[in-house]
Amino acid sequence: MKKAISVLSGGLDCTVATSVYSKEYEIHAITFNYGQKSVKKEIEASKEICNKMNWKHEVIDLPWLAQISNSSLNTSEEVPEPSSDDLDDFDKSSESASSVWVPARNTVFTSIALAYAESIGAEIIIVGWNCEEGATFPDNSKEYLNEFNELIKVGSPENIKIEAPAIGLNKEEIVELGVKVGAPMGLSYSCYKGGDKHCGVCESCMRRKRAFKNLGVKDLSEYEN
Repeated sequence: MKKAISVLSGGLDCTVATSVYSKEYEIHAITFNYGQKSVKKEIEASKEICNKMNWKHEVIDLPWLAQISNSSLNTSEEVPEPSSDDLDDFDKSSESASSVWVPARNTVFTSIALAYAESIGAEIIIVGWNCEEGATFPDNSKEYLNEFNELIKVGSPENIKIEAPAIGLNKEEIVELGVKVGAPMGLSYSCYKGGDKHCGVCESCMRRKRAFKNLGVKDLSEYEN
């Protein structure tokens, strides 16, 4: 069976993206510990997802990234709690994105995933990048995806491609795709804060809640707010 590397944080987007390829590929999922507040819950969710879907799973520790990051995801700085109106305000969303930005995170993660792909003979690297987050996170954009794939063509001796099935989708469309492919979305964890339940007030939680609500799809996750 063909092999794939999944960059799996345990979140909604990457869970759905990986599920798209689950029947066609042997999935090797990797979850990164870079000192984020939600690391315990991300690893827990990723393990549960992989167990359910029969995917292989490994945790990779990146202590140096934790040490150099000044993101609110890594430090004592408070994670932003935007209003519902702020989600569609580019300036406000950009301000929130700046607070949670981890230096070169997706570049680091995807480079490591490429190394794993070369090592085990995987044909694709699966990521959850999407257009809703790509509006304020440049390393989630279609341009970034295309440029990284060009880099692989030049810099790798293997024929490996990054696949991002949600790259043109917003959160509602990602949930719709998740329903279609039978993704275990109820096991996913999206909160920036790392509590036992989703906080419901960080940007990631709010985008997730809004998508399920607008679609009328039941979100099995529990929220504090």
